[in-house]
Amino acid sequence: MRKIIGIGETVLDIIFRDDLPVSAVPGGSVYNSVISLGRAGANVAFFGEVGDDRIGRRTIEYLRENGVNADGVNMFKDTKSPLSLAFLNEKNDAEYIFYKDHPNDKFDFVLPDVQPDDIVLFGSYYAVNPVIRAQVASFLEHAHNCGAILYYDVNFRPSHEGEVIKLTPNILENLELADIVRGSHEDFRVMYRKDDPDAVYKSEVSFYCRKFIYTRGAEPVEVRGENGFSKSYEVAVTDTVSTIGAGDNFNAGFVYGMLKYGIRRADIEFGLTEGQWDSLIGCARNFSAECCRNMGNSISREFGKSLGKIEE
Repeated sequence: MRKIIGIGETVLDIIFRDDLPVSAVPGGSVYNSVISLGRAGANVAFFGEVGDDRIGRRTIEYLRENGVNADGVNMFKDTKSPLSLAFLNEKNDAEYIFYKDHPNDKFDFVLPDVQPDDIVLFGSYYAVNPVIRAQVASFLEHAHNCGAILYYDVNFRPSHEGEVIKLTPNILENLELADIVRGSHEDFRVMYRKDDPDAVYKSEVSFYCRKFIYTRGAEPVEVRGENGFSKSYEVAVTDTVSTIGAGDNFNAGFVYGMLKYGIRRADIEFGLTEGQWDSLIGCARNFSAECCRNMGNSISREFGKSLGKIEE
């Protein structure tokens, strides 16, 4: 069975409404995605690190409870697990405050077995962090050389705006290694001061990666690909409880779709058809909408079970 390998940061998300805490759940960009993929029945593993504390132990336990292999998560002594405070507004969008000491980040694990057509999911600051860049780049190159499909979620937050110039070489290397790139309008506004998906694709992405997904909240999803492919997709309408994890679950749904519809590296290299894009974006929209219906950062267990078994 094909594997999904996620690498990224972990945090404890404490969610506030009207300045009062209403929920606390282990999270992180890729972490949220792999929880959903585990609930959907995928063969998925997560690699990252946690602090040697109650939060770290719960973070690992939560992965295993949801069917995710957590053997690649390291617990480091004398390190506290990071926190994220998310304050929901009247539209249920979140404003974040992060408590994390990035210079203490580590990336220390044995490289997993990577087979052709496995899928690697990576992104966020973890994928460009100078402290661990050498190790992350080595793993991504290893996975690429093994024939895996690399899905890169840019997820560049405004808190790192002052580091754009310093991090640009790492960003460009990620774009070049990636087979599929997704980013939000906020990411590219921070990085390139650009809001138009065509401008971002033509001037910043297409030279490195031909498959590009541009999301912008409730506005249509824009997709660009080989041979001038261009299409807009309406966002699934739902009763939103929280938008936390919406983008992460878009990623999870897209990756799930690659398994469900048998998208392999040969398809990626040949170029996805319109029908394949339609199916993959459909899965991504459904996962994202489902996530927005609850406070848990991921799809519900019930939704995951309703998807049925993935046929290889």
